[in-house]
This record gives sequence, C-alpha cells and structure tokens, in this order.
Amino acid sequence: MIDRLLADEADTREAGNDIAAALKKGDALALHGDLGAGKTTLARAIIRSLAGDAGLEVPSPTFTLVQTYPGRLPVAHFDLYRIGDAEEMRELGLDEALAEGAALVEWPDRAGLYLPETTIHVKLLEEGSGRRMTMDGPEAVIARFQRAFDIRRFLDVSGRMRATRGYLAGDASARSYETIDCAGGRELLMNAPRQPDGPPIRDGKPYSQIAHLAESVLPFVAVDRALRANGFCAPEIRAADLDAGLLLIEDLGRDVVLAADGSPIAARYLASAEMLAEMHGRKWSTDIAMADRSIYHVPAYDREAMAIETELLIDWYLPFAAGRPASDTERQAFQAAWQALFDRLETTEKSLVLRDFHSPNIIWRDGETGRDRVGIIDFQDALSGPSAYDVASLSMDARVTISEALETDIRKAYVEARGMGFDRTAFDEAYAIMAAQRNSKIIGIFVRLDMRDGKPQYLKHLPRIRDYLERATRHEAMANLRSLYRSMRVLPEGER
Repeated sequence: MIDRLLADEADTREAGNDIAAALKKGDALALHGDLGAGKTTLARAIIRSLAGDAGLEVPSPTFTLVQTYPGRLPVAHFDLYRIGDAEEMRELGLDEALAEGAALVEWPDRAGLYLPETTIHVKLLEEGSGRRMTMDGPEAVIARFQRAFDIRRFLDVSGRMRATRGYLAGDASARSYETIDCAGGRELLMNAPRQPDGPPIRDGKPYSQIAHLAESVLPFVAVDRALRANGFCAPEIRAADLDAGLLLIEDLGRDVVLAADGSPIAARYLASAEMLAEMHGRKWSTDIAMADRSIYHVPAYDREAMAIETELLIDWYLPFAAGRPASDTERQAFQAAWQALFDRLETTEKSLVLRDFHSPNIIWRDGETGRDRVGIIDFQDALSGPSAYDVASLSMDARVTISEALETDIRKAYVEARGMGFDRTAFDEAYAIMAAQRNSKIIGIFVRLDMRDGKPQYLKHLPRIRDYLERATRHEAMANLRSLYRSMRVLPEGER
C-alpha cells in the first residue's frame, strides 16, 4: 500500500501528475472519499497531465456520468454518484474504456461487481488541513506507482520541487524518459531501474551478460563522462541516483535528422558520419575514471557478443518467416559462416562503438557548428569494437529507409573525414560484415518485440531490414553467408 500526506491542493495536483506518469492501458482507478475530499481535483490533475495541457477544461461528469479525454493515454472519467443501480454500469462502457486506455471512477462503491479485480483503490481522507491518500491494489501495479512517487522524491532532493513531469516517447528498451519542467527550465529524466538477469542460456550466462547489455545506469554515466571530456556533445548529467537507476540530464533539444515526413535529411546524416569519423580517429581508453575515483571498464565487442546477436535471426526471425525452427544443419552452417567472418575482424580497427547510432538517438542542433551540431543521447551499451559498426548503424538506419545513393554518400563522407592513410579496403570489408551482423540482430529483435513483448509495430520495418541485409552481403567476403541466407529464405533467390 502507498500512504501519502497531501498537505494542500498543490500537493494533490502534484500527486495527480505522478499518478499520470505511471498509468498504463487497462488501469482502473477507483477514487474513494466524501464530498469535498479532493477526488475531482486529483482526477483533473491526472487528466490534464495525460493530455499534456495544464489548462484543459475538465468539468465534473456528475450529470453526463462519463467523459472521455484524448492524450498520450486515453482516459475516461466516470462519476457514479447519480446511478441508481450497479446494473447501469453495463451501459457506461467501462470495459471499452479500459481496452483503449485508463479509467478514473468516482463513487466506485456504486459500481458493485462491475469494477475489475485489478482495480487500484485510491482513498482520500481529510487529515488536519490536508488529506491522507492511500493506494492499494495488485502488488506489481502498486510497485509501478510507488516508482512514480520515488521519482518525485528524487526530483525534490535534486532541487526540482514542484516540477511538472511530462510524457516523452521511449524506445524499444526497458528505459523510459520524461520531460521535467520547473523554474530552471526543461530537463529530461531517465528512468532505468536495474534489470534482473534472464535465465542462463549459454555457459551459465544470460543473454544480457553475453551481449554486454547495460544492466544499470552506470555505463551511461561513464561513457557520457568520456564523450564530454573529449569534446563530443553528450548531455550533461545534472543529478543521479545510480542505485535507483534515475538520472536527470540536459535536454539537448527535439530537432532530429529527419524531415517532417520522416525522410532522412542527407546533410544531417553526412554531418553525423563526419562526427563518427572524428570520434573513431581518437584513441579511447577502455578504463574510464569516474568522479568517485572508481574505474569503469568498457567491455569488448567480442565474438561471443556478436555471435549471440546474430543468432536472434535464426532463433526469432526464421521461425516467424518460415513457420518452422532452424534445423540442426542450418544452425551449424549459420554459426560456421559467422565464425569465419568474425575471424576476418580480428585485425580490423577498433574504437569506442556507440552501438545504436541512428536517427532515434541523434539530436540535431542547428544553432551549433562542427561536431556540436550532432547530439548523442544513447550509448549505455557502448563497447570497444569494430568502428565500422557505428557507420553501418547510421547508413542502414533501422527505422528509416536510406537509399543506396545516400548510403554511399554517408560512407564516402566518413572515409574522407578519416583523412589520408585510412585503409578503405579494410574498412569496406569490416563495414559489410558489421552491417550484416547488425541487421541480422535487428531483424530478430523486431520479431521478438512482436512475439514476446506484444509490440507488433516493429514488424513494419522488416522489409527494410531484409533490403539492408541484401546490400550488406554483396561484398565478396560475404559470399558464403549470402548463399546460406538465400537457402534459408532470408534473402529470396535471384537477388543480385
């Protein structure tokens, strides 16, 4: 149970802002309390926060019984004070509201058995000049709301009292982000609680350890420190609670490398490639000294990590596309083909690899010059590995269709920025291998997001990723993998 003292109406509105931050589709909040207890004040704060509009008109639905509002999560506001019988709930559309978004229910005792078992009960009782608010419901759901109030405590301790929290679209990971507005301006909150290890899948290790995925915010803090120390545009970290997985960071802006219609802006991609060239031309230590004098070691992008990522194709995409699992023969041939390619990477150039450098993670800063135009915001999984990987990540953007002509221009901009003495032949081979490796990983991840995580929106990207795989495997070093991918129907027969 959550128990909070709300000293005044401002506290009630703030609690509504915090509850809105944690609400998910299917949540039903039953608001209990006498007349004047603050139920409507709390409901209005939740609705306005979800709508992102502090001035939104939110009349009491006493006479209409239910009022719906759009927003980052649609919400229906029910007032059951005037219903005469719980059977009237059949006509009010609660089930439909929960299928689309969330529901706030005032006078919930009149709903009888028509509230779902998962309902979160919020009780408001007068206490002195303020109110006592309690929240009770399923343990996992209450933990989600407790996290929201823990974030508020973090903001208060960081000097952001009365800050307004706003929704910010997240990514495919378990991390989430919020805008934080207060007198000092706008900042961003990264909410990244430590992730528990999954089941062991190889040599007693879970996937996250083999693939060197960040399990806390510490890698982000360390790599951010290194990037900023070397003059690259990563966000300043304003406040941190490493144990809780909370960071308050500089807002680098909202402009991106895409046009309004979602198409790539070529000049911005070329500038991003030039920034990568400057970054890869630096010497990076794999040991980063932290503010507390501890040392963070940047893991190597080793063949175990690269291999386990490629296997996402055979574990997830192949069963999805072919309707069957891979045969033992196919799996052995797949692993042998990739191990031979990883052998070719042994002597390739290594650098700090951001690992996910593409359009969602690049902020364009139009008022800046040089490398400061390119803001970098996603690097918690950074490793020390083949520098060509980042170039492939940019020029074969997983969420944006990059034409072959623009891909060529991006690679050319990168190579030219590397200057005289850069080994173009070795780069082209490493680029082909890493482009195929990344896209084999991505095509599997997008299917996994649908099948395991219930996020089918990523399936629309599959044709693009297949096209990128076809391009990447044209290089002569990729002939064996290309033939194998054709035989497995990852690439159709007859493609050049």
